Amino acid sequence: MRLYYSPLSSNARRVLMAAEQLKLPLELVHVDLMSQADRKRLQEVNPNGKLPVLEDGDFLLWESCAIMQYLADSQPGQTVYPAGAKERADVNRWMFWACQHFASTIGLLTFERIWKGMIGQGAPDPVVEANAERVLHGLAAVLEGQLAQRQWLVGDSVSLADFAVAPPMMYMEKARLPLEGYSNLMSWFKRLQEMDAWKQSA
Repeated sequence: MRLYYSPLSSNARRVLMAAEQLKLPLELVHVDLMSQADRKRLQEVNPNGKLPVLEDGDFLLWESCAIMQYLADSQPGQTVYPAGAKERADVNRWMFWACQHFASTIGLLTFERIWKGMIGQGAPDPVVEANAERVLHGLAAVLEGQLAQRQWLVGDSVSLADFAVAPPMMYMEKARLPLEGYSNLMSWFKRLQEMDAWKQSA
């Protein structure tokens, strides 16, 4: 299987973490997001022009969480994506939450504080920054509560839920994400950072 990715993409990192945890080797195709030629090539495998994209024979799959689910389902005996309906729904809940809320909010801050200047679109907008930080504090409080009595987001071991939520935090320092005050969240993030799945996906 081949994965189109960029080390700058936290969405691609989700997939890399899942693959590492599943011990599933992937052929990596680096996409330079600053290259027009690479962006054109990306458009050929994903009409949305986004990363990551998984190529498995003649099957092309985009959307990071869908790719993670597909990889897990391909590995009998895996433990990161439970088979039970309720347990799987719980993992799905956090995966959808990660995409719809947590990652998109962090994305606003990373754009304003990192990428905007790099692509020549000017200085950060303080109104956008303030609004995004306010929303992020609310989301962080949700995670803080969920992690108050547990090591991982779902069940007793790491799952795709953790791999979906954590990767945008790779920009913690550069984007000055205001998360340090959430002790349960930061302890959980530290546990993930100590895993090979995190270290090998950098």
